[in-house]
Amino acid sequence: MARVIVLGGGVSGHTAATFTKKWLGKSHEVIVVTPNSKWNWIPSNIWVGVGQMSKEDVTFDLAPVYAKAGIKFYQAKALEIHPEGNSTNSSPYVVIESTETNKLGQLENIEYDYLINATGPKLNFAATPGLGDAQGLGDFTVSVCTADHAVHASHELEKCIEKMRQGVRQKFLIGTGHGMCTCQGAAFEYIFNIEHELKKAGVREMADIKWISNESFLGDFGVGGLHMKAMGFAVSSKIFAESLFAERNVDWIIGAHVNKVEKGKAHYELLDGSYGEEEFDFSMLIPPFAGVGLRAFDQVGEDITANIFAPNGFMKVDANYAAGAYENWKASDWPSTYQNPTYKNMFACGIAFAPPHAISKPMSSPNGTPINPTPPRTGMPSGIMGKAVAHSICDLILKGSDAPLHKASMANMGAACVASAGKGLFNGTAAAMTIYPVVPDFEKYPGTGRDTEYTFGEIGLAGHWIKHILHHLFIWKAKLKAGWTLIPE
Repeated sequence: MARVIVLGGGVSGHTAATFTKKWLGKSHEVIVVTPNSKWNWIPSNIWVGVGQMSKEDVTFDLAPVYAKAGIKFYQAKALEIHPEGNSTNSSPYVVIESTETNKLGQLENIEYDYLINATGPKLNFAATPGLGDAQGLGDFTVSVCTADHAVHASHELEKCIEKMRQGVRQKFLIGTGHGMCTCQGAAFEYIFNIEHELKKAGVREMADIKWISNESFLGDFGVGGLHMKAMGFAVSSKIFAESLFAERNVDWIIGAHVNKVEKGKAHYELLDGSYGEEEFDFSMLIPPFAGVGLRAFDQVGEDITANIFAPNGFMKVDANYAAGAYENWKASDWPSTYQNPTYKNMFACGIAFAPPHAISKPMSSPNGTPINPTPPRTGMPSGIMGKAVAHSICDLILKGSDAPLHKASMANMGAACVASAGKGLFNGTAAAMTIYPVVPDFEKYPGTGRDTEYTFGEIGLAGHWIKHILHHLFIWKAKLKAGWTLIPE
């Protein structure tokens, strides 16, 4: 019997675990280790953050789902990986620490045959002083990164709306809280949902709404921007995004590294080297991501963390980490199997794998401060990676160690994104976009780096309905209800 341990129960880890168990059956063991008791459909947190959904609408308990599937579940966080075992036992194992209330802090070693690191990111609020505490519930800004964060954000938003009803003008600042952030898309959705809710509340004229981002241009989104088909024309995402902001009277600051947040004020540095500050009454700034802090040790106890993980804490996989300067970057630099090059029974997927480099062009201010988006690895790509890794491990177990690995490179992968611009049965809107490939391939697609036949976008009520349907569809899938395997990642 083989044992597969999956670290993390988010989109990528949950996908990997559930498919691994389905394909391996009862003859092999699948274990999930995640510090959270609940699964969260994160794309809908933005609706929780404006009071249009509850926490219960976007989460569910993991334990009964895993029990039904025959997956062993530890509510715990992984601390250490020992891929060579120790001096008395050569079996690889992980050290975990329980986060259950009645077992809090208890340590346990669990041996494995295969390990999938799908831990996702550490929300690195501490990278920007004043941005928030470890829970993202700082005194100065709010967050929608978790369901609890989003609930807190909705309460703070309602306070602002009430002030506007009483005639007090409010300033809103939404975007990224550091020069090396990713997930511009989440902030993009949130700013337009706030604008939509203020209109519904009849207080839009009492609000000043501003976007602040580390993107060098609107519509970069951490993928270097894109050209997409819209209304029969190839339109750049820059024009697409700028038109949305202009139509909704939302100002913007781009190329910005937020370096400090105080009560009602954000300090920032721009790509031109100048400094500024922006006042606010309400601010939601996405934190930068880092690895969760896993450490690795060899058989004699020597620390080999630097061999297994990149400096940012994400696990090294089959990527080209020596690509060097931007001019040398190629689509082939990106990993395809997500297998660790040193320990072949370890894989990393979703946000947990270390990208070879950014997708957007790297930029720095004259002061030497890097200001550019780091690459997104969430949503649809995370699910596809998780399923591919699960397929590879199942083949290695069932067919033998020579079985070829399944591939899911972001340079050969398309992705669909439905970005809400306001929730409503008849007046909601969303930007529905597809991109192929996620990582541009300028050798295959000169000029744009992408196939414009499969890269397109539209905005309207239909997009909102699609996003709403996807919300229910993916929660159905994650709960392993009837036909869940037929729903694509």
